Amino acid sequence: MSLNRKNFLRQVGLGVVGLAAAGSVRAAGPSPAPSLPRYDDRRPQDFWRAVRSQYAVSPDLSYLNCGGLGPAPRRVTDCLARTAQLLEARVDSGHGHFDAARKTAAGFLGADPEEVCFTRNATEGNSIVAAGLRLSAGDEVIFESHAHPGGSLPWLALAKAKDVVVKVFVPDPESAEGNIERIGALVTPRTRVVQVSHVTAPTGIVLPVRAIARFAAERGIWFHVDGAQAVGMIPVDLRALGCDSYAVSGHKWLGGPRETGALYVKRSRLEDLMPVEVGAYSSEKFDFSGRLEFVPSARRFEYGTRNAAAVAGLAEAMRFQEEIGRDRVAAYGAGLADRLHRGLRALRGVSVLTPSKPELRGSITTFKVADWSAEKLFGELMGRHRLRCRVVTEENLDALRVSTHLFNGEDECDRLIEAVAGIVRA
Repeated sequence: MSLNRKNFLRQVGLGVVGLAAAGSVRAAGPSPAPSLPRYDDRRPQDFWRAVRSQYAVSPDLSYLNCGGLGPAPRRVTDCLARTAQLLEARVDSGHGHFDAARKTAAGFLGADPEEVCFTRNATEGNSIVAAGLRLSAGDEVIFESHAHPGGSLPWLALAKAKDVVVKVFVPDPESAEGNIERIGALVTPRTRVVQVSHVTAPTGIVLPVRAIARFAAERGIWFHVDGAQAVGMIPVDLRALGCDSYAVSGHKWLGGPRETGALYVKRSRLEDLMPVEVGAYSSEKFDFSGRLEFVPSARRFEYGTRNAAAVAGLAEAMRFQEEIGRDRVAAYGAGLADRLHRGLRALRGVSVLTPSKPELRGSITTFKVADWSAEKLFGELMGRHRLRCRVVTEENLDALRVSTHLFNGEDECDRLIEAVAGIVRA
């Protein structure tokens, strides 16, 4: 028996359902939530007030942890609910949503649609790359000590299963060149992979991804980027960055639905990455004699029926940021972070761990207070002041991380500074 993709889709009824899906794509376009006003340099506060009104965060809570989980704007939740209702009404799997969302994601990321697949989170993207590179015992992988578990555990699992050698460098918070030097010091002829976080999760260091990509390419090393903390915080252009693969989280800075993400694989590198988890929609042709031809795009890493409404919501989150302007998004969050930096650094007993140089940081501020554990400080800020931060336990930093984004304001930054000032005065 031989099946190709077109025959398979026809046999499972998707020729008809696809038409319904195409209609539901159009029906589930831009959300009916109020449009944003035009940005006016003379009255920027009106624009940002309108942006903040798109979020349903409780007014008695200052939520400062979108680096862990970001709230979705109303346009996204409307799109998610409306699309789910349409699909249920039509008993429609929604496969037609994926191509439309893929074009949106590719445009947002600076890639071709054929280079993008959808995942459940950045962790899944990292795992696809780690499992698919077919590394052998003695092959070496380098990543930074600040890697999120979703970025480190896939490689540590390979070390356990296949005796792959893991090497770790401590990121330099003060010098882009220093990070390249630290990676270079670990490279040997057996180095097969370098992975870095575009923005490190614990302290928000923006690593020099473009320069590292050149360094890796010159040595024939696969370069993978965990972009969980970058996409939605800062503009990302994957063609310009030059990496081989890049994992995206939808539920953090993008404000997309939970269990959404994407993986970019450079077109010229697709055949070097073996799909490990496969099924319906991964193949172009197959038969039971052993013939298997994968789809000639990153869609080969997608399989089975998935949550089309969530993917539509992710695309809407990207359109929302495009409407605001990605440079404007980045500047707004970084401006709030700069306000925190200046305020916290002025307090006696407070240490700010995030880089002091603006070019090495984005919208994350990580700090410690002398004689206060991070858990105790978190409890004080949340319990007494309703300021929701995130405890940083990685590398035994025992610090608090603050993420400032579209739904935050200067008033919340000032409240945090005042609360910490009260703690150090006590």
